[in-house]
Amino acid sequence: MKSLEELIAREFPQTGDLIYLNHAGVAPWPARTAQAVKLFAEENVLTGARNYSAWIRKEDDLRLQLQRLINAPSPDEIALLKNTSEALSVVASGMDWQQGDNVVSTDQEFPSNRIVWQAQKRYGVEFREVNISNVPDAEQALISACDKYTRIMAVSSVQFSSGFKLNLERLGEYCHTHNIHFCVDAIQSIGAYAMDVQQIHADFVMADAHKWMLGPEGIALFYCSEQVRERLTLHQFGWHMVEDYTNYDTRDWQIAASARRFECGSSNMLGIHALSASLSLIEEVGIEIIEHKIRQNMDYLMENLELNPRIRLLTPRDAVQHAGIVTFIIDGVDIAKLHRQLLENNIICAHRMRGIRFSPHFYTSQEKIYKALEILSINI
Repeated sequence: MKSLEELIAREFPQTGDLIYLNHAGVAPWPARTAQAVKLFAEENVLTGARNYSAWIRKEDDLRLQLQRLINAPSPDEIALLKNTSEALSVVASGMDWQQGDNVVSTDQEFPSNRIVWQAQKRYGVEFREVNISNVPDAEQALISACDKYTRIMAVSSVQFSSGFKLNLERLGEYCHTHNIHFCVDAIQSIGAYAMDVQQIHADFVMADAHKWMLGPEGIALFYCSEQVRERLTLHQFGWHMVEDYTNYDTRDWQIAASARRFECGSSNMLGIHALSASLSLIEEVGIEIIEHKIRQNMDYLMENLELNPRIRLLTPRDAVQHAGIVTFIIDGVDIAKLHRQLLENNIICAHRMRGIRFSPHFYTSQEKIYKALEILSINI
């Protein structure tokens, strides 16, 4: 493998003055991903679907890549859906709800992981939003909110605004021993940090490709464990979700035994080629190195932000409680105006939780972060 520096320079040839600190939003593609899309487009122009069998093999390869990325027992537990919201909706609408059931979650969730559960109120389901801000033990607060009527705990691995990182292994162990389904929206961690769905006893894990996995929008991972797969009632049907899906003439169809049962129609082949290319980079670098680099960037960023007494971190300082996101506020500063000024200076970041959110990836250099901090200081 080329040196990491050479690889980064080749894969992320961003304009010299661009400082991209919004991987928690929509990430840039690596160069190899753009090349994969270009080649796939050219193939469609020149030969159409002549090589469709190769496309199917690419789809199979992607399932294997995702299986390895999250340590799923089998690629049969991987479905390729459009986005996190669709995957969450598959779970929420597929549950056999009973009057009086409840869902336990946090009060910091992205709307995707809130609306789908609130929508189950029509079945008599209570959605419990647990305060995890400024509490001594967020995991215990979630556990304490559970009772004999709790059917599912639905949390984000990392909160999109604050960057707060939950102890999924602890929560999953509790759910596992108390017969509660464990559902993890992992969009803010997969691709940045190691994920082991078996170790955390997850029943469901979902994540879009367009953040830390460095892929395109419109394609997402949905992991559904074999133990619970048949418990979800299906509400979407089509040619692709049946067992013998290449037999177009049969009238005696059966639902696919694998997670393909959740894919009702034609695959997003463009997204599949793109995401597979992005994941090949993650595999080439190694998730352990990626995680280490992100931790280094976070330490550097937080240490320098704390040098300014006017800046207050909203992200927990403890390394076990944060991932690749740091959000901060500045006393006496119009944050919306500051965000516009940062964007005008080519610092791509987000305005979240009444503060500024920076989210560097593994390839983000400390020189870029330092320059962003310099520009930040000038504008406050």
